[in-house]
Amino acid sequence: MGFQLRSLTSLLGILLTTGMLSGCGVIPWLGQEKDPTPPTKLTKIVQEVAIDRLWSERPTHGSDGRRLYLVPALAGGRLYLADSRGRVVALAADSGRELWKIETRLNFSGGPDVSGDTLILGTSQGELVALATADGKEHWRATLASEVLSEPRFVGDGRIVVHTLDDSIFGIDAATGKELWRTSYPAPVLTLRGSSTPVVTPTGISVGLSGGKLIMLDPKDGAPLWEVVVTRPSGRSELARIADIDADPILVGGTLYVGSYHGDLAAVDTATGDVLWRRDLSAHAGLAADQTGLFVTDSEDQVWGANLADGSGRWKQDQLLHRRLTAPTLVGNLVAVGDLDGYLHLLDKGDGRILGRTRIAKAGITARPLYADGRLYVYAEDGTIAALRIGQTMNSATRPTTPAATSRPTAASPADAASAAKASSQAP
Repeated sequence: MGFQLRSLTSLLGILLTTGMLSGCGVIPWLGQEKDPTPPTKLTKIVQEVAIDRLWSERPTHGSDGRRLYLVPALAGGRLYLADSRGRVVALAADSGRELWKIETRLNFSGGPDVSGDTLILGTSQGELVALATADGKEHWRATLASEVLSEPRFVGDGRIVVHTLDDSIFGIDAATGKELWRTSYPAPVLTLRGSSTPVVTPTGISVGLSGGKLIMLDPKDGAPLWEVVVTRPSGRSELARIADIDADPILVGGTLYVGSYHGDLAAVDTATGDVLWRRDLSAHAGLAADQTGLFVTDSEDQVWGANLADGSGRWKQDQLLHRRLTAPTLVGNLVAVGDLDGYLHLLDKGDGRILGRTRIAKAGITARPLYADGRLYVYAEDGTIAALRIGQTMNSATRPTTPAATSRPTAASPADAASAAKASSQAP
């Protein structure tokens, strides 16, 4: 799939140069020219899914439009949220009632993750902070090498693993914040502004890096167990050579599914690092998977359904092109994605048709929606958090007649799969 610039705001939000910003000189619409890839306007749909808003609050300032990795975390019936100005709140998950709130004045940029009585967050200044889940009291603070733009992860055995923006991976003692080990990899000259979150697997901790490499580390000492290049950078310019793995790898059984920007979608064996298959598909926002299939938001904001066994395409939904979609979340037989205008879209997992839509906020949604305990939690960039209950889709006897997505033979790759059919109209 060719490299395609989306919008000025999107480009400046995701690109980070480790040298000079000379690459921006190739962007043709930095002056008065029109964005060549404007967001697709929403068309009417037939609402085939019941969406009940259980509660909605705005307890934080959100990410201030900076596309940070601030996500809701759920544990023990509590929902934990942080914003870029240093506020952290705990809400009752069933009602949205505020349980506690603290103002830390830290610029949070990644997290939180929760384990036991501790939640952890990363900052734009390269710090890792541990707070008490009971009241937000600070346990400890550790200094890392670079900005944290992924979710710090509890990995068991009293350890935390953090991936920072400069492609350093840290092992941290969860009780004290002491650095146990550090493994660093050289970053390319030009990278996306983001980092993949470490994934706990039966054989170790897997991390996707800038430049298209996937690694497996021993959580005890950070020693590499294996490394594999998912996508090898290619092209004449530094922009064309971006092949970062920013989308969090997804684990299903003993296989990791991973996507790179301007590169490939791949399945990798966790034990050996062997690439089981590759398909040409550029992914930045993220993936989701279960035993029924693989679902991907690609770099042009198309959503794909694919087979786990070989990556062959089942369907493609292209009615949300360039709307800066989130990573997909699976909700029963539905796929949920948020967009730049605060809309949540619900797609049929079987054929990709848009079955439902609701607006969460007037600000964009960049955090992957969180589905747990029968509720879907959606966190917008302005700090709005909404809890939704998603009803069942209508059965075939009562469902309105709308064209379904066509399927390709299983030999086809996602890049060749047929477009999802246009849904019938209803103004958003």
